[in-house]
Amino acid sequence: MYDPILVQPFRDEVTSLGAKEVRTAEGVETELNAPGTALVFINSVCGCAAGGARPALKMAMQHSKKPDKFVTALAGNDKEAVARARQFFTGFPPSSPQMAILRDGKLVWMLERWQIEGKAPETIAQDIVRAFDAL
Repeated sequence: MYDPILVQPFRDEVTSLGAKEVRTAEGVETELNAPGTALVFINSVCGCAAGGARPALKMAMQHSKKPDKFVTALAGNDKEAVARARQFFTGFPPSSPQMAILRDGKLVWMLERWQIEGKAPETIAQDIVRAFDAL
């Protein structure tokens, strides 16, 4: 587990975009099994989260079309929540950072770490916005 004080800025960066933090399996269940669409961001302390994923989310969340909900959990700290969220990501190995869109609790889009690493935030944001537009 990472020092909670040290990772708080990583959490704040995402919640300032409108994400609801889910830190328990029950919280994930409630949010992801509800009707509608949900963007799930598995946050991370790694460089590709800081340099790519979180800046890309900031850009993408400015788009006019977005999922109904936006939730996040931090890998390494919110272990129970991350593990439960990943159970919704059938067919995909664990990855952090990682983004998914679910519709009525079913996975419809996934962005894995390998699709984030080494890419400019603008490129990642375009991928996210295309997924939003497809909703």
